[in-house]
Amino acid sequence: MSSHLLFVGALSALAGVGLGAFGAHGLKAVLSPELMAVYQTGVSYQMWHALGLLLVALIRSQQAQDSKLLAWAGWLMFIGIMLFSGSLYLLALLNLKWLGMVTPLGGICFLTAWSLVAVFATQPAVKKL
Repeated sequence: MSSHLLFVGALSALAGVGLGAFGAHGLKAVLSPELMAVYQTGVSYQMWHALGLLLVALIRSQQAQDSKLLAWAGWLMFIGIMLFSGSLYLLALLNLKWLGMVTPLGGICFLTAWSLVAVFATQPAVKKL
C-alpha cells in the first residue's frame, strides 16, 4: 500500500510542478491577479500535500506498513488535493464561482489527514519479531 501512496505522491508533485509552471508562464497574461492568486493557492496546497503523501509513504515503508491510520491519512491527502486544489484550478480557469463550495471539502480532508498522522505519532511503537 505504501507504494501506491508513493506513486500518487510522486504524481501529485509532478503535476504540481507542471501546473505551477503552466500558471506562471501560460496564465499570467490571461488570468486576473485575483484568479491567478486562487490558482497559485491550489498549486501551493498541492505541492505541500504531495510532500505529505511522500512522507506518509516513507513512514509506512520504514516502520508501519500495516498502519490503517497512515493509509487513511495518505488517501485523504490525495482526495484533498483533488477536491481543494482541483476546485481552485477549475474556479480560476473557468471562473465558476460555485466550485468554491467544493474547496472546503478538500480542506476537511487535509485537516483529517494531518490529524490522523498526529494520532499515529502518539501511538507507542510496536516491535515485531
